[in-house]
Amino acid sequence: MKRTLSTFIIVLISIFALSPVMAQSAQGFESKYFEIRKYYAHDGKLDDLIARFENHTFSIFERLGMENIAYFLPVENDDNTLTYILGYADKESRNRLWEQFVNDPEWREVYQKSTENGALVKKVEETFMVLAPGLNELPKPLPSNVIQLRTYHCYDGKLFNLQRRFKDHTQELFERQGFRNYLYWVTDEEDGSQAKLIYLLGHRDQLAFDKAFQDFLKDPDWIKAKEASEANGKIVERVDAEMLKTLPFSPLK
Repeated sequence: MKRTLSTFIIVLISIFALSPVMAQSAQGFESKYFEIRKYYAHDGKLDDLIARFENHTFSIFERLGMENIAYFLPVENDDNTLTYILGYADKESRNRLWEQFVNDPEWREVYQKSTENGALVKKVEETFMVLAPGLNELPKPLPSNVIQLRTYHCYDGKLFNLQRRFKDHTQELFERQGFRNYLYWVTDEEDGSQAKLIYLLGHRDQLAFDKAFQDFLKDPDWIKAKEASEANGKIVERVDAEMLKTLPFSPLK
């Protein structure tokens, strides 16, 4: 009887370990609502902005209950930007936590001191997201030296088709080429427009990434899957892609 019960418990543990619910936090992040924040720094202020995040802002976010997901600089930083991703328990907590943050005494002191010689940030862009259903079931990937942030704009009514293609084909075919699949999201559009698919795709270096993507596009299995998925019309209108490198203090590598 004890042996039977022990076996039953082991089976249950195995089932839960493989379930999508458990897999959603397989990369170690617990949030359900996410935000990409892209900061455009004033000329000569990017290093100061990075230092402020590393030495102060990161820990204040954490203390208040925000989850630090990733911090990036573009590989080619022509626009003088820093991009980072935060996580929250839900949409409602996001606004509440940011109100706490802007009124936090420690942050107010840090902000005042860091801007004594001028503001660091001239513009901020925000993108809100939730986890893409069925696309976060892969284990945590190895660290990557370069990560590409990819945003897919679909034709009307085609987002589901795109998600299905990723789940059934694309993610596996990426891994065949040595890519590392990170988190996948769909955007939360405040104006009610169709959501976009956003994800992070990594590789060991820039040359390997570029070669792997060309090999992926020529893969007969990809060509077959793409043609089959577009039998009733094209799915993707355009893709925005930005090559990034993680900052040393970024949790996601």
